Formats: sequence, C-alpha cells, structure tokens
Amino acid sequence: MILYLDTSALVKKYIVEAGSDAVNEAVGAAESVGLSTIARAEAAAAFAKAVRMDNVTHEEGLAALQLFRAEWAYMAHIQVTETVVARADSIAWEYQLRGFDAVHLASAVLWQETLGEPVTMAVFDRKLWQAAEQVGVRPFPTGLEAF
Repeated sequence: MILYLDTSALVKKYIVEAGSDAVNEAVGAAESVGLSTIARAEAAAAFAKAVRMDNVTHEEGLAALQLFRAEWAYMAHIQVTETVVARADSIAWEYQLRGFDAVHLASAVLWQETLGEPVTMAVFDRKLWQAAEQVGVRPFPTGLEAF
C-alpha cells in the first residue's frame, strides 16, 4: 500500500489519541508513506496546540515534534507547487473543503497520478474523507465513524 497522511492522521502517529493504533498499523504496512510539505508546519502547530490545550505535557509534545522531525526524511514529500495549488483550487470549490484540506487532497491525487498506482489517504476529517473517495483516492480508515 502507498499511504498518504494528511495532518489529522499524521498527528495520530506521534500523539496517542483515537485512531492512533489504526494509523500506526497502516504506516507499518505501507511500502511508501508520503505527505505534503505543508504537513511539516501543520504538525508542529498541532503538537503545540496539544500542549496548549493540556492534551499532552510539554515534554510529550516536544518529544512528538522531535520524533516527527527525525522521521521526516524517511517520508515522501509532495511539494506544494502551482500545479498542486491549481488542483486544490478546483477541489476546494467542488467539494467545499477548507484550503489546506484541498491542498492535501490535491497532493494525494497528483501523487497517485505520478506513480500510476493507487494511493490510500489516511484522513480523520469526514468531509475530506468523502471527497477523497469521490476523486478516486482510497480513503482510510474504513468505518471512519468509529473514530
């Protein structure tokens, strides 16, 4: 499986919350894991928010950030190019998505087109999950309502 992680799924790899086990299992089974380069800033912001909201301690948040930074080089990075943004523009309008959600979906779609192989997109936002299914990217997890 080729796995694309949006930020909602990526954070679950580093901070234990509902869906973390499913994400870690999928990452372990994947032959390749990719994400948009915007996920780097989004993940750091999400770890900081988890600390700010007292969902994790400062030390746990920092550990998550450091591990993420250490593993960054081992993931495929889909660059945010004019092509990605143009596709995201169309996707945002057609599926009524937030801006960065549209960028993630456009990144997954273009990665799939470039590879010529199916890409599975791990995502925990229902609207984005449904849009992924509609554009022909395999959404993960199945049974999203369980999370």
